[in-house]
Amino acid sequence: MGMEPEVQDFLKRVVWSISLVLVYMLILSTFGIAAGWFFFYDTPTLGNYVFYTWTLVSTVAVVYVLIKWWRKKFKV
Repeated sequence: MGMEPEVQDFLKRVVWSISLVLVYMLILSTFGIAAGWFFFYDTPTLGNYVFYTWTLVSTVAVVYVLIKWWRKKFKV
């Protein structure tokens, strides 16, 4: 006696999606704060520009991966 394949596939997608977003946010905030690129002190530095550009590009990539995962048909 087990779960139906559709429910199991759905729950896997939910867990993988939450895990991906949490790890992504943890990595970005850790590197941003540790390197001092997350905050502007007096004026923006090159590190701030690179960090926020990388954040924008990688966010688009994460959203693309999530859309790709959720567009697949569920197992029947």
